[in-house]
Amino acid sequence: MPAATVPPRRDKDRGKREWWVIVRVTSLQATFREQLAGLGHASDAERLRLALMGARAAAFDWTLADDQIHWDGASWAIHGEIERFAAGSDFCSWLPAQARARLLNALDETHPEEATFRLEFETASASSCHWFELCGVRIPGPEGRAERVTGMLREITEQKSTFNRLSYLATCDELTGHLNRTRLREELGRIIETSTAESRHCAYAVASIDKLAVINETYGFDVADELIVQAGLRLAQTLRATDLIGRTGGNKFGVILGECGERELAAVAERLHAAVRKDPIQTQAGSVATTVSIGAVWLPQGASTSQEAMLRAEEALERAKARGRNGFAVYSMSAQHETQRRRLVNLGDEIMSALHEQRLVLAYQPIVGARSRLPEHYECLLRMNRKDGSIAAAGEFIPAAETLGLVRLADRRALEIAVAQLYRHPHIKLSINVSGTTAGDHSWLQSFINYVRENREVAERMTVELTETAALQAFEENARFVTRLRDMGCRVAIDDFGAGYTSFRNLHNLRVDMVKIDGEYIKNLSGSPDNQLFVRTLVDLAKNFQLTTVAEWVGSEQDAQLLEEYGVDFFQGFYFGKPEISPAWAEPVPRTAA
Repeated sequence: MPAATVPPRRDKDRGKREWWVIVRVTSLQATFREQLAGLGHASDAERLRLALMGARAAAFDWTLADDQIHWDGASWAIHGEIERFAAGSDFCSWLPAQARARLLNALDETHPEEATFRLEFETASASSCHWFELCGVRIPGPEGRAERVTGMLREITEQKSTFNRLSYLATCDELTGHLNRTRLREELGRIIETSTAESRHCAYAVASIDKLAVINETYGFDVADELIVQAGLRLAQTLRATDLIGRTGGNKFGVILGECGERELAAVAERLHAAVRKDPIQTQAGSVATTVSIGAVWLPQGASTSQEAMLRAEEALERAKARGRNGFAVYSMSAQHETQRRRLVNLGDEIMSALHEQRLVLAYQPIVGARSRLPEHYECLLRMNRKDGSIAAAGEFIPAAETLGLVRLADRRALEIAVAQLYRHPHIKLSINVSGTTAGDHSWLQSFINYVRENREVAERMTVELTETAALQAFEENARFVTRLRDMGCRVAIDDFGAGYTSFRNLHNLRVDMVKIDGEYIKNLSGSPDNQLFVRTLVDLAKNFQLTTVAEWVGSEQDAQLLEEYGVDFFQGFYFGKPEISPAWAEPVPRTAA
């Protein structure tokens, strides 16, 4: 049929539908405006009803003389059970015994003034459990006895679940369920104090899974996590009821032995060794045999504080590892060890003082384009202004800060200074380092994410650097960390690449933007054919994964030309600029309250 003879019915129908939609929307808008206007004139009771509905709460009024209880909103607050609660006694019988006793005790009091009460309780059914909050006011009669109770009931299951989850994460390790480092240290301090006061002996041991990095690389991170969980379970099952266990690091467990003589330590260590090595651990990849090395310190003779005990057990662990797999060593006092300990404690005091007095500052080292030879961005490097006016490089205090658990504070200070500079200088791009210790700390990484989110407008000019070994130790946690940073516009780099075991497959899974080739391979590159081959291979592989490359420690024009030929994108090193605390582009950042 010719197009001219086709009746335009379809267009007419569409026009009618569009007209009907417009009329319907206009009608709904008018109705909403009328309801909204009417709300302003609604009675207090109606507004209360709407407010209760929005809060998913129920208000009640209970007169004790006739035991009648009247509800508003209970149908959505207590899942349609309102029909059962026409009398106060029915409501009380629904309450769990402990909550019922507390409520009745409040009502039994004799007092001439009104009094408030609040209680939380859990109810259980065949299919689920629910938490509720009950708040009310006890209204007395002439003789001071309760005559009436008015209050509110609301379900708080979701809030309670969130609170319990946060409480769990604050005290327990998420992977293994054992105590986390912070909580274990608190318990260790308490036990040392008790043992000292009661002239008893206890001990602290740290057990480290041997060669976990090799297991990571051979079997993958999921299998390594299974190994950590099962090894921790075996250690825990070996302990007595008076002992405690916690996870203190990626492959380490701390064990508090509440009652332990000096001669018992070796026997306890052998039981722990045997528990882990006796049978291969069954994983999704099959059977994996493993062992642990153990370092211990006898208490309170070997250490007077939890910090000392943990440090000395770690020192003993290093000696145990030096003997090979499945080793054991006990801390022994020596003049050299004591000198090192005092130096570490003094350095810790100096770091804390520098933090409080805001003497931790950043030095900025340029990272230049391989072709332009002009600064494209700057790496932020921590420095400490000593009280005598000298400057301490990061290598002089960061290892101590990591050992003493202070590096989180230092990293946070570095982040705050860098963000302040990004606001102050809109044309500058900065790289910020995350130390190895903090890279495995879930709560710290979350606080880092939160701070970046609060300052999202400068995130696109920020690069976050993770060391290769840190990325390996907590791969899944860091993968989530990297993803969230990139979603907010940050770039992410792997520092010291080539120094560890990271494969390019893992880099691809991490979704990083950049790799910084370890300076040990770049130093005097033109004189080392082996390093030239290695670096050229790294660069080629990085390009296949579309990763930007930075060469660290570039020290000469000859090395720079070689690197440019290989296709390296950026250079960093003293040849192009040393770290400066006050570069030409930077102005002093105002000090904030500690």
